[in-house]
Amino acid sequence: MKFTDRVAVITGAGRGLGRAYALLLASRGARVVVNDPGASLTGDGSDVSPAHQVVDEIAAAGGQAVANTDSVTTPGGGQAIVDTALDAFGRIDILIHNAGNVRRGSLAAMSYDDFDAVLDVHLRGAFHVVRPAFPLMCENGYGRVVLTSSIGGLYGNHEVANYAVAKAGLIGLSNVVALEGAEHGVRCNVIVPSAVTRMADGIDISAYPPMDPQLVAPVVGWLAHESCSITGEMLIAIAGRVARAVIAETPGVYRPSWSIEEVAEQMAAVRDTATPIIFPVVPSGHGDHIRYSFAMAAREVSHG
Repeated sequence: MKFTDRVAVITGAGRGLGRAYALLLASRGARVVVNDPGASLTGDGSDVSPAHQVVDEIAAAGGQAVANTDSVTTPGGGQAIVDTALDAFGRIDILIHNAGNVRRGSLAAMSYDDFDAVLDVHLRGAFHVVRPAFPLMCENGYGRVVLTSSIGGLYGNHEVANYAVAKAGLIGLSNVVALEGAEHGVRCNVIVPSAVTRMADGIDISAYPPMDPQLVAPVVGWLAHESCSITGEMLIAIAGRVARAVIAETPGVYRPSWSIEEVAEQMAAVRDTATPIIFPVVPSGHGDHIRYSFAMAAREVSHG
C-alpha cells in the first residue's frame, strides 16, 4: 500500500507515535509535514530540533518532508500548519492529529490552567487543524483524517480529568467530520493507541509487553490510506492487539409513563446487554437512534 503523491500533515510528529507515523508514511511515498513545536511533556517551552530531525531522517531515506514548528493551540497555528502543506506540496490529503501533552492532578485539586492547557492541545488543537484542512479536502473530493483518542477518553483514569475530557471530545469531533465529509470522499476515524513513549514517564512499565510505537503505526497507516473502507469508527491499538471500540446501547424498556419506583424495578432489564444495538455513525447514527426509540414507542402503542 503506497502513498505516492499524497500529502500528509502529522501533528506532534517529532517524537513517539507521531514520529513513527511520519517515517512509515514517508517510506511508502507520502510527502509529509512534520509538525512539532518541541514542547515539554506538560506543553511548555519549545525546541525546533525534533521536527527537523525527523525531516532529516526522512530525507536520508530518500523521502520528502518539511518541518513545521507552529503550535496547534491557536487558530493561527493550525492555519499555519495546513499552509505549510500547501506552500511546500500544493495540497493536503491526510491529516493525523497526534499532538498531546499531560498535566496530572486530582479532580479536587486540578487547576483551571492545567485543565485548559491540555484541552488546548488535544481537543481545541484538533479543531484548529481540522477546520482549515477539511474544506480543502472536500473541495478536492478526497481526504483521510485520523484523530487520536485514548483509553482514558473511553474509560477515564485517575488524576487526568483534563486528558479524559479532551480525548472523549475528540470522538465527537471525529463523528462530525465523518458525517459531513461522507459525500465528499473524506473519511475520518479515531485511533485509540497505547505505546511506551515519553507520555509513560513516571509509570511503572516493568511488566509491560513490547509496546513500541511501531506496533501502532500500521493501523494509523491503513486509516490514512485510500483503501481505508471505514469512517466514523474507533480502532484500538495496544501491545500488538488491534480491535474496534463501539458505542452500544441495550434494547431498553418502553413504558408510556414512569415513576421513580418503576425505573428501579426495570433497571435490570434496562441494563441487559445480552443483545446490544450499535448505530453506525455514518450514514445516520443520530437519526437511527431516534427512529429506533420512536419505533419502540409506536409498537407499544399499537399493541395497546
